[in-house]
Amino acid sequence: MSGLGELDRPETPGSPGAWDESAHRSLTDASDGAQTPAEGGFSGEGRSPGGGRSPVGGRSSGGGGRPSEGVGAAVADGGKQSPTAARGATADPVKALMHRHRTLCERAVDPLEIAAGLEAHGVTDRTAARFRHRDVFSLAEEMYARVPRDADTPPRATDPSAPRARAVWILLALLPGVLCAAAVAGLRLTDGRPRLIVAAAGTLAVTLALRAALRRGPLYATTRTTGTRTCWLLGYALLGDGLLGAALAGGPDGLPDGTADGPWPLTVVPVLALALACAPAAWSAHFFAVRARRKLTVSRGLADFSASVRPLLLGTFALFLVALTALLALTGAVLGEPAAYPQTLALGALLLLARLLTVHGHTHAPTLVLTAAVAAEAGALATLFAGRLPGCGFLAVPVEELVVACGPAGVPTAACGIGALTLLIHATRRLTRASAHASAEQQP
Repeated sequence: MSGLGELDRPETPGSPGAWDESAHRSLTDASDGAQTPAEGGFSGEGRSPGGGRSPVGGRSSGGGGRPSEGVGAAVADGGKQSPTAARGATADPVKALMHRHRTLCERAVDPLEIAAGLEAHGVTDRTAARFRHRDVFSLAEEMYARVPRDADTPPRATDPSAPRARAVWILLALLPGVLCAAAVAGLRLTDGRPRLIVAAAGTLAVTLALRAALRRGPLYATTRTTGTRTCWLLGYALLGDGLLGAALAGGPDGLPDGTADGPWPLTVVPVLALALACAPAAWSAHFFAVRARRKLTVSRGLADFSASVRPLLLGTFALFLVALTALLALTGAVLGEPAAYPQTLALGALLLLARLLTVHGHTHAPTLVLTAAVAAEAGALATLFAGRLPGCGFLAVPVEELVVACGPAGVPTAACGIGALTLLIHATRRLTRASAHASAEQQP
């Protein structure tokens, strides 16, 4: 029976294995059993982990012939070791941290995911120093190495379907621009009722293609909270400036007829350029994710990683704006219409930053900023029409002054530009954290 009692006795962890219940009880008992001499803890008897008394020098009450741990060890040393030192000798803080983040440690496929998870929970390099590690990455490497596994886990193999999947999302990213160009060509080549049919079919086709492009590849996000706001902003880019100008002139006198010189003019160039910019946006998101992941593998600290990713984010953002500017110049020259650079660049920047934040798990700020931009554009139109009511002319004064100074493009430029600047500042804080890049690979 003494042998069975010895097997059941909880012990201090003696190996780098995973945290278990017996280890937790051992540390708890060791901490609770530490007493001062005044309390009788060192008065000639020690307490075994099981709660029974054992003589000084000590055998546990289990009778297994094994010296008692914790306080018994301090007593065996003649009472010279303090309770704090005894607890420090038996406690394993890294194992306690592993127990606290057990799910993270078990699901991680490499130390980088553990490092990102710890950083998301507020663990910093200064915190890692209390675990006797120089940084969070070093602490994550130890935690990953101590996770028990049935066999050595081989490095993640490259998915043989990855090239095919990449080709799929590249084609899907090109599809909205192609269909939008076809719809614009149809509008130019038709008239009357056929033009309305082409406009309706083209709008539906481009919407479905954009939806497909956002459901695969680098632009994919598990949450879908900004679709309605994005559609409004794109619709305003197509119809808003014409409606604003017609409202200032006392109109509109009719519905849109698909031309740039009708009673409700269409602004086709911004929408076509933004549809074509889906491909550069997908490439920018992919480039940023891959490069940030590589920097995560070579960084040795959270501050080092943030400092290296911030220029990458700003550079990727600038490259997208350059590509969008080139597409605006091209479409404006082909269609023979103004390129509308300010409002289109502001809208493109806003949509790209909102999507990047959403893809990397930050949805609250994009939702708020896009909602504010939609409200600003809708409010500008509403105040113009409300200003026609008797005694309400003052409501339209701010918008009229803005249009006089900057033209109809001033409203979307101000609304989307301020929103894009807000999201850019937010992205430089959120997307430069390791936790934003915890996923090892892109979603399908």
